[in-house]
Amino acid sequence: MSRRIQWAGAHLVASLIIAALVAALVFLVWFPHPFRELAGGVKLFLIIVAVDVIMGPAATLIVANARKSLRELRMDVALISLLQLGALGYGLWTMVQARPVYMAFEVDRFRVIHAVDVDPTLLAQAPEEWRQLPIGRPQLVAVRPFRSDQERSDAMFAELGGATLGARPDFWMPYPDAVAAVKAEAKPLSELLQRKPDARAAAEAMAQQLGRPVDGLLYLPVAGRNLFWTALIDPASGLPLEYLPVDPY
Repeated sequence: MSRRIQWAGAHLVASLIIAALVAALVFLVWFPHPFRELAGGVKLFLIIVAVDVIMGPAATLIVANARKSLRELRMDVALISLLQLGALGYGLWTMVQARPVYMAFEVDRFRVIHAVDVDPTLLAQAPEEWRQLPIGRPQLVAVRPFRSDQERSDAMFAELGGATLGARPDFWMPYPDAVAAVKAEAKPLSELLQRKPDARAAAEAMAQQLGRPVDGLLYLPVAGRNLFWTALIDPASGLPLEYLPVDPY
């Protein structure tokens, strides 16, 4: 039993080190705050950790039989490690596809856009700086106004098929060009807190961290992965300052 524990323990330590490195990559680069929750990064990471940290050492604990020679044991552990690394590689590839790439302002809300949401065939129609999806922190973009009633109609039918406006590169425009529209659509945060008094404590704490009074902030909804949050907007710049885990609807 001591041999099993020794080998499984060493495997566990190695797996924890790898998991820590993956966590740094995931939560500092691909899914920084607030996207770890808005884009489902935490759930995806936990699945990877379950495979990397639990299954690998558990398999080593099973195969580390005292009757095996050292050579046989090394081969078994090497095979387990290769399978573990293969599963980890697939998990990381999945996270790359699911990573958030843009926070898009769509008419009256923000929407988190994931890499998998973007039709690569439309990237050539985007402004040049957006023809390659970002690898780091998601960037702010906006959806341009419709150029004709036909374009509006076509976009509505496409959205019914799952192609949201914010995920269409041919509709992207620089966020600064949409600041006036953001300010026009944003509502006072105090209005939201009147409808949702349970959110007041969290909103006041966040406003204090920002050094702003609650009455000096606007808000807009944020559509994430199967949930809605609230973006706190600077009324002067029109930029989102922070994200409140409150469904504004």
